[in-house]
Amino acid sequence: MSAASCLLTEDQFLCSICLDVFTDPVATPCGHNFCKTCITEHWNINVLCRCPNCKEVFNTRPDLKVNTFISEMTAQFRRLAEQESSSSSSGSQQQVSKPGEVSCDVCTGTKLKALKSCLVCLASYCETHLEPHLTKSGLRRHQLIDPVENLESRMCPKHDKLLELFCKTDQMCVCMLCTITNHKTHTFVPLEEESVGKKVELGKRKAEMQQMIQNRRLKIEEIKRSVELSQEDADRKIADGVQLFSTLKKSVERRQVELIDSIREKQRKLEKQAEGFIKELEQEICELKKRSSEVEQLSQSEDHLHLLQRFLSVNATPPTRNWTGVSICPVSYEATVMRAVNQLKESLTKGMQKVLEVELRRLQRYAVDVTLDPDTAHRKLILSDDGKQVSHGDVWMNLPNNPERFDTCVCVLAKKSFSSGRFYYEVQVKGKTKWDLGVARESISRTGQITVSPQYGYWTICMRSNNEYYALTDPSVHLWLNSRPEKVGVFVDYEEGLVSFYDVDAAAPIYSFTGCRFAHKLKPYFCPRLNSGGKNSAPLIISRSYT
Repeated sequence: MSAASCLLTEDQFLCSICLDVFTDPVATPCGHNFCKTCITEHWNINVLCRCPNCKEVFNTRPDLKVNTFISEMTAQFRRLAEQESSSSSSGSQQQVSKPGEVSCDVCTGTKLKALKSCLVCLASYCETHLEPHLTKSGLRRHQLIDPVENLESRMCPKHDKLLELFCKTDQMCVCMLCTITNHKTHTFVPLEEESVGKKVELGKRKAEMQQMIQNRRLKIEEIKRSVELSQEDADRKIADGVQLFSTLKKSVERRQVELIDSIREKQRKLEKQAEGFIKELEQEICELKKRSSEVEQLSQSEDHLHLLQRFLSVNATPPTRNWTGVSICPVSYEATVMRAVNQLKESLTKGMQKVLEVELRRLQRYAVDVTLDPDTAHRKLILSDDGKQVSHGDVWMNLPNNPERFDTCVCVLAKKSFSSGRFYYEVQVKGKTKWDLGVARESISRTGQITVSPQYGYWTICMRSNNEYYALTDPSVHLWLNSRPEKVGVFVDYEEGLVSFYDVDAAAPIYSFTGCRFAHKLKPYFCPRLNSGGKNSAPLIISRSYT
């Protein structure tokens, strides 16, 4: 404002309350000038009529009159300032406040974007109206911050004072008066000090959240990798399936061709035999026709001597076969067809056997190390030192009482439990006449008689006398097996709700529980049954290797 300041200084025309050029200037009895509206509102808010500058108290509110001289001088100053502002407006870089931005509280008309907010004045200023805070010695002591909305929220609602302290007792921001009133015995620190501590906590929290983000990113990669592995496995399965069915298709087609060729070959032999018979019969017909013609001619001859001389040769029957027992029987193809069917069945069986062998090898990839838990074993069960074998004895073992031990049924559980994923293990049952195998809920009751069925937390199969096998469902399912298993494989897919049993040596499925809903931890379950006077004394043996 060089044009204005050549006659008057800017400070002389600024109201110390609104920090803007006077509007309707009035003078207090102490001689200080203010905008009439500013000083009136100031006195309306405060109980005492006190000069904001010198703090002089007036017992009665002064009757303020507009000072016409100062008003005219202010108007002149304003005009000069507006001319200067107009002449330099083309070079101004100030921006108009946009939605969401803090605007200048002093601007009239178009609101400009605020550059700073004053915690003392509780107002925000654009570049032009911020200048007094940068140049006036009294205003320089005010605390400026980046522009913020709602500066009133930084004032104590009870005492109308700036929130400068932090009450550590109540974990809240307070003003100076709060320290001697509501929070008198509490512990306080400056806002800046508490803010530094909170920033440290925020830093830790940020690091924790960054770690959580990293963990989740790793989990995403893990899930993606699982999907990729599943896709690779699916592709392999598809390729194996296509190859298998292509082989089976070729085998079927080959057997079909062989069957057709065999039937046609038999038909050709039949036709050839028939052709031979027909040719021979036609030759005999020709000979008979010739002889018949000769007989006809001789019978009509008047030459008695010729007739008698030819009679014996013509009257004799020509050499012919006795066709009474000769016939062509249609060929029976049933044996040929059955032989072809049996060969096809054999091929399919071999193909399916290969598939089952591959499938069993795939399941063996999920093999886990299973060890028996002695704390769950019935007192008459004998466990090997390595926890891999169990058999039934006749002597009660001196074992400590605990709620995990089966007290009536001769059963034992494995140490390790499973609550997700897939797992597989194999148990040798060779030499036994009775046994139970499978998985059970970890939470099953170990006291008294137990009911072995999925309803009570058991998914098992068993062998009974006379080589009878059952799936212990409710009711039990009788299993018809082609061979007597010597080693049984158990596979569990927790999420899929699947428990499957296999004859390992024959690579043949025995039985599968499907659609199970597992909501608890599962443990491998073993029951060697009573030894029956030594007839069933062989142990159940958990395999160590699966190759």
